[in-house]
Amino acid sequence: MNPAMMEELAEEMENFQVTMGHIEGVPLPGPTCDEWDTIYNFQAREDDILIATYPKSGTTWMQEIVDLILQEGDVQKSMRAPCFIKVPFIEMIPPKSMPSGLELAKTMKSPRILKTHLPINLLPPSFWEKNAKVVYVARNAKDCMVSYYYFHKMNTFLLDPGTWDNFFSEFLSGDVPWGSWFDHVLGWWKAMDKHQILFIFYEDMIEDPMREIRKVMKFLGKDLSDEALENVKYHSSFQAMKENPMTNNSTVPNSIMDDTISPFMRKGIVGDWKTHFSVTQNFIFDKEYKKKMEGSGLNFRTELR
Repeated sequence: MNPAMMEELAEEMENFQVTMGHIEGVPLPGPTCDEWDTIYNFQAREDDILIATYPKSGTTWMQEIVDLILQEGDVQKSMRAPCFIKVPFIEMIPPKSMPSGLELAKTMKSPRILKTHLPINLLPPSFWEKNAKVVYVARNAKDCMVSYYYFHKMNTFLLDPGTWDNFFSEFLSGDVPWGSWFDHVLGWWKAMDKHQILFIFYEDMIEDPMREIRKVMKFLGKDLSDEALENVKYHSSFQAMKENPMTNNSTVPNSIMDDTISPFMRKGIVGDWKTHFSVTQNFIFDKEYKKKMEGSGLNFRTELR
């Protein structure tokens, strides 16, 4: 962002008020709701690659993996722009001094990599009409909840989460931006046999990154050399991305995302929920989880052995 844009953005943020609304019962940021008709009528292309996730499920990680695969492991090409510019977030409507995901996507050459947190029932239908490929990343709900809590604390575009106990209850009831984790993962899971969807688990990516990178490569119809794949693996690692200004969001002003409160790339591990959930909360969560997920065939790991 150039200095003039930064100054304009700083002025906008001084008067910025967080608002929330609902689309078909799903809580979404107010500006997204205001522009919903335009978002829903977004025109996909046949060679679009959509990365879909519930928030804080490894979105930026998968963006970098997909981009590095398309660039055949060339890290210089992958560092051409910050991740929020090279992978437009289709439903995010930022302050006027910043381009929206819709605006960025329109100007991009094909093949485009796009990002969404929308539940499947709210996805613009043109993605299905064009038979676009979707990489869906799912993360176990317990770690997802913890990460989302800290993201709320540092992201000006989201409401203050209040106490951990308060956020725990809101997350479990789906009263958070982009709605219920349960509805989200189940909706995308059930659509796999109808569309070109690759369903990837965050925990599998942590356990064996190369195995999952190869899955993505095959899904995208690419065939990279072992050397190129090693480059993809190294430059999409948590440590490399944490140090890369194009992926660590350090180019985003503190008035929007305040890393001094909580870093954008915080831990990137499996099992951090154990340091946050009380015994009672774990009991409540497991009971709700069983009720919502039993019989779905969708299984998550909350720890790696």
